[in-house]
Amino acid sequence: MRLDKYLSDMGVSNRNEIKKNIRHGKVSVNGQTVKDPGFHVSLDDQIVYLGETILYEEYVYYMINKPAGVVSASMDKKAKTVVDLIDERSRKDLFPLGRLDKDTVGLLLISNDGLLAHRLLAPKFHVDKTYFARIDGVVEDDMVAKFASGFKVDDSLEALPSKLKIISSGQISEVEITIHEGKFHQIKRMFEAFDMKVIYLKRLEFGPIKLDENLEEGQYRRLTSSELESLKKI
Repeated sequence: MRLDKYLSDMGVSNRNEIKKNIRHGKVSVNGQTVKDPGFHVSLDDQIVYLGETILYEEYVYYMINKPAGVVSASMDKKAKTVVDLIDERSRKDLFPLGRLDKDTVGLLLISNDGLLAHRLLAPKFHVDKTYFARIDGVVEDDMVAKFASGFKVDDSLEALPSKLKIISSGQISEVEITIHEGKFHQIKRMFEAFDMKVIYLKRLEFGPIKLDENLEEGQYRRLTSSELESLKKI
């Protein structure tokens, strides 16, 4: 690929700045200064940009603990996005694998791997998603069976069977719920069908991946090799 594209893909700077630095002799390929932005390089070449060796990564994978108020999108003209939270060298091709509502917190995966996104999000794969929720209302034992059998939520949503675990029941109840779908506001709508309101929602698990308890809201890290391997087995 072109040298300037290689460096742009790795997010070292914008394309114009990259071309300027190449022409000014600030980039080398395999130890030799190259001043042509269109110089063709391979993934095996050693590229040094402004004194820093730049390794090409075709795909990257992040786990983020999404905070409330941040949009699950690659870009938004009005609000901060989950991709904006990745403050490592910025890539233009990152996107969230699925979405969480703006006020929902917890586990979200971010990558540029479209094939993995398809495997995780396609309905036929039924990837489990587990959430912790606080509910304004008394969640009773009979709801566990109703969630397990699936039920008509409203005119546009027929919820598939899901797993409801009651942690505590009272005026404010705490539950864990595992669903296979990801319809718009699904969990909120499921409880609204019982005249209850979800007042806090946090995703804990997405398929085989569990939220790293060491990540504060807004923090992220790369997926480990074992986590990535488990995802690719789906």
